[in-house]
Amino acid sequence: MALEDRAAETSSPIYTIGYGARDLAEFVDLLRAHDIAYLLDVRSAPYSRFKPEFSKEALEQALRAAGIYYLYLGRQLGGQPEAPSCYVDGKVDYAAVRQLPAFQEGIDRLERAYRQGRRVALMCSEGKPELCHRSKLIGQVLMERDIAVLHIDENGVLLTQAEVIGKLTGGQLNLFGEPDFTSRRRYGTEEADDEA
Repeated sequence: MALEDRAAETSSPIYTIGYGARDLAEFVDLLRAHDIAYLLDVRSAPYSRFKPEFSKEALEQALRAAGIYYLYLGRQLGGQPEAPSCYVDGKVDYAAVRQLPAFQEGIDRLERAYRQGRRVALMCSEGKPELCHRSKLIGQVLMERDIAVLHIDENGVLLTQAEVIGKLTGGQLNLFGEPDFTSRRRYGTEEADDEA
């Protein structure tokens, strides 16, 4: 067995989490419970009017105090890219996002972290992973690369990528065998506070 194959077998999965209705203490406790060392923020706009403690600077400071490293990757892996070509009828077309060089660079970074066995969690605002781009976009791409993904749902339960997509699709695939995903919301000229 090749060294790279053995490393992949011992790698920690890539976790995802949304803060949703959680308060900051509960959120940090969940990260600690899963031994997360790196929180990667994949929100396009890392701020919240409704939960300012989850805005970039405040969150980074709180995580540093908890011994967790914070990294903003929303420019690469955010659910609302700047490219107009990624929007169809106001919704984000995740198939188009996959083609962006910045997105591919972000995915490559996640793959390196996975191969190195880093304890990583991707964070967005949506508590339910089936409603968020971290499952419909990022999780799907990681799964295609044979990277294990575990989603911490709104109740703190761990779900596999397949379980989350099953909840989202009800087991129904498109004509070609793969689900087609877009954002659940339409976006106008104003940026939304929290994305999905």
